[in-house]
Amino acid sequence: MASGKSLLLGVLFGSAVGASVSLLTTPSSGEELRTKVKDQSDRLRDIAQQIREDGLDLKNQLTQTSKEGAALLKDLSQDIKVSIESWKETIEPHQENLQEHLKQIEDSIRELEDKLKDDNKQEV
Repeated sequence: MASGKSLLLGVLFGSAVGASVSLLTTPSSGEELRTKVKDQSDRLRDIAQQIREDGLDLKNQLTQTSKEGAALLKDLSQDIKVSIESWKETIEPHQENLQEHLKQIEDSIRELEDKLKDDNKQEV
């Protein structure tokens, strides 16, 4: 931010010096010169005021945007938490059923293994 401020001050100072030099080196009467200097200083003051107002507007917009962004992120994280909880609630009954089916399959495999062992013993 400091380099932007330095740049702005440099532009304003350079403009003032340039305007002064051009006014002082042009052939004109004292009254014309005073009028030109006054006009230039008024114009420079207006430009500086406009830059200041634009800077404040930009600052306010950035502040508002960051607040809105933070609120949106908070809402998004809350929505994600709710979605995950809902998904867990939906999956849980199915998960229990799958575990029961896996247990039944394991039991069936054990029974088949035991039966095969018994059959092999009887053949020998």
